Amino acid sequence: MKNNSHYLDALLQGNSKDIQILYEKNFPMVKKFILQNKGNHEDAEDIFQKALLQMVVRYQKEKFVIKTSFGAYLFTVCKNLWRRELNKSKKKVTNQEVKELKGEEHDFAMAILEQKRWELFTEKLALLSKNCKKILNLFFAKTPYDKIVVEMQYNTETVARQRVFKCKKKLKELITKDKRYNSLFEL
Repeated sequence: MKNNSHYLDALLQGNSKDIQILYEKNFPMVKKFILQNKGNHEDAEDIFQKALLQMVVRYQKEKFVIKTSFGAYLFTVCKNLWRRELNKSKKKVTNQEVKELKGEEHDFAMAILEQKRWELFTEKLALLSKNCKKILNLFFAKTPYDKIVVEMQYNTETVARQRVFKCKKKLKELITKDKRYNSLFEL
């Protein structure tokens, strides 16, 4: 099994054999996600290409380390890019006013910034207690409080709400104390 930096190096060097393997292993899952979320085959190809390009550009600038599997990281980048695309299309409503669209470079920079924010978030989430991770994952999945009470074996919804609040507060503290926070969240 190849390590994560091997794939990044292969992309950087244009190693067609390894790139083909990347496509075969990872594109079907990305395509399935995009098809299930208002996209088509061409959208999936575009997003996959943008994700690879984004990763290569970032890797050239800073030799970052992928802490999950390469496929999981690539899929997350693709998901984030696709969500940005969907949000952009929502904002292109029928306004007759002429507006200057922001360039592809700005879009690309914002996507990298969002990815770095996501990495900081998941890194700090992993530092929480097992109980906090579980309750926050339920909360972020929009699980109703009555179901959280049952799942976590709490007595009342008030207890569940208090636990969610305390865990979110702890996560926020971990994130805001990180030296990367200011550069990633102040624009």
